[in-house]
Amino acid sequence: MKIKVKIKNKEYEVEIIDNNQGEVNIKIGNNAFNFNSNKTIANPEIIPLIDESIIFKKEVKAPLSGVVSEIFIKEGDHIKKGDKLLVLSAMKMENEIISESEGKIKKILVNVGQKVKEEDMLISLF
Repeated sequence: MKIKVKIKNKEYEVEIIDNNQGEVNIKIGNNAFNFNSNKTIANPEIIPLIDESIIFKKEVKAPLSGVVSEIFIKEGDHIKKGDKLLVLSAMKMENEIISESEGKIKKILVNVGQKVKEEDMLISLF
């Protein structure tokens, strides 16, 4: 069974597979969890197994290759979804990188003038 879950205005697809042998597999993105079906999500021993980083984005990656031309945040800043984080210049275009989630800036992994490739990690969040 596949269901869509909306958390903080972001939608996630969750797949639940019951193998009819007392185990349930739950898939969120590329992360899979296997639970004995006699335990519930409210069971304290299961809750720590579900890391919120699989649900709430905790890193910002470069959507394209380019050069970091501006950084609008600093480590320790609290950000909200939609906040401007930095600008990547590519092919004479300025591309604003916008936060897709809220959090606190843990580490800025790039500097102004630095070249980055698509999918390079730019910022990590708490």
